[in-house]
Amino acid sequence: MGLYSRYIFPFIMDSGLGSDNVREQRLKILPQAVGEVLEIGFGTGLNLPYYTEKARKLSVLDSEKAGLSRIKERIAASKVPVEQFHLDASNRLPFADNQFDTVVTTFTLCSIADLSPALAEIRRVLKPEGRYLFLEHGRSDNPSTAKWQDRFNPIQKIVGCGCNINRPISEFIKEAGLTIVSLDRFALRDVPRIMGEMYRGIASPNK
Repeated sequence: MGLYSRYIFPFIMDSGLGSDNVREQRLKILPQAVGEVLEIGFGTGLNLPYYTEKARKLSVLDSEKAGLSRIKERIAASKVPVEQFHLDASNRLPFADNQFDTVVTTFTLCSIADLSPALAEIRRVLKPEGRYLFLEHGRSDNPSTAKWQDRFNPIQKIVGCGCNINRPISEFIKEAGLTIVSLDRFALRDVPRIMGEMYRGIASPNK
């Protein structure tokens, strides 16, 4: 991990993803997490304040170890017990089949290198009646915007430490065998449209 990805990018991410308009979106999805919860792509722990007492236990994983001081502070302040894992979500997760009531990703599917296996693992570890909550940015359904996303994506992957802005998130989720129960598509305000095309929704492991 280089200097930029270890120290500079976590600060940029904390600032951008901690903005008021992003907090509003977290409030719309994260309080729905219940029971035993798995969060993939924990980052610097920005989701922690939005979990409620309905979440009994929280397992969080991320492949990076950046922003550790912020993470420790946020875990210490969390209302929900947190167990942390440093793992690549593209590989098989060290959890049993049908273990979790809820799986959460926020601004995560853009940067997992091998996305299809990661989504297959989400489906595997969810209980049959469980729910996958997602808040992600991705490919626009506007052809002109999508074209600019494709053009800018190679640069974004460098400055965003592997972040892709042109992935059709809902299609990846469905291809993994998850059923989308609800989906809201919108443009995040105060963000360039190529960066702020949003997918907020809930999916089920049942077909």
